[in-house]
Amino acid sequence: MAKKVLIVDDAIFMRNMIKEIFVSGDFEVVGEAANGLEAVEKYKEFRPDITTMDIVMPFKSGIEATREIIKADPKAVVVMCSALGQESLVMEAIEAGASDFIVKPFKSEDVLSVVRKVLGSP
Repeated sequence: MAKKVLIVDDAIFMRNMIKEIFVSGDFEVVGEAANGLEAVEKYKEFRPDITTMDIVMPFKSGIEATREIIKADPKAVVVMCSALGQESLVMEAIEAGASDFIVKPFKSEDVLSVVRKVLGSP
């Protein structure tokens, strides 16, 4: 059975790009969110196997959303997506409970490699 993915990014082109990567890797994209508030709501609605989370977003940052998701579900798997130069934010995200991170711009094989690693699948 395909692993379920929630994609969170305020830029629609990034969500579409990430969605294509997951679909090509035989994952099921169950939902998308454009900000941290939506991310928490959609996580609770869909209970995905993995969530990709942008760090800088309107209304609620990816770090705040990750904290809330991990508090609600300590087993949640969240992979942060950050632009170059956001290393301090990445460390904060890991402390908030993120499993790993991917640096933008990224290649599809890098994304799938990180995701498979955090899910413990080949």
